[in-house]
Amino acid sequence: MTELLHLACPRCHTVNRARREKLAAGLRGKCGKCGAPLFDGHPVALDGASFEPHAARSDIPLLVDFWAPWCGPCKVMAPQFEKAAGRLEPALRLAKVNTEEEQGLAARFGIQSIPTLLLLRNGQEIARRSGLMDAAGIEQWAAQSLR
Repeated sequence: MTELLHLACPRCHTVNRARREKLAAGLRGKCGKCGAPLFDGHPVALDGASFEPHAARSDIPLLVDFWAPWCGPCKVMAPQFEKAAGRLEPALRLAKVNTEEEQGLAARFGIQSIPTLLLLRNGQEIARRSGLMDAAGIEQWAAQSLR
C-alpha cells in the first residue's frame, strides 16, 4: 500500500500530500496550491506564522538553523547549511530562523547561542547542537540524531 506523507510547501507553506516512494525515487513533487516544487535543495526561511506547518504538520523531520545577521560563525556556516540542504532533502526539510526577527521562536526553544541547529520530529525536539559545522558535519550529526 502507498504511504502518503504530509509536506509543507517551501513557498506558500500549504500542507500537501506526496507518496513516499516517489520522493525516495527522486521525484520532488509540486505544491497543489502554488505549483512550487516541494523540495528545491535550499533551506526555507521560516517565521512565527510559517513554522508550525513545517515543524508539526509535516511528516518529515525539520532541521532548523537559528542564526542572526551579525553573527560571524553564522555567516560562515550559511553556505555549508545550504550545501547540506541539497544533500539531505527530501529525507529532511532544512530551514533557517533569524533570531533577530523571530525572537519569540528563539525564546520558545531556549536558544542561548548561535548558530544552533535544532532537529524536530512531529514538532518535538529530538536533538540540538550549537556552534559552527561544515556540510559533512551537519549531515553526519543529522543522520546520527535520527537513529
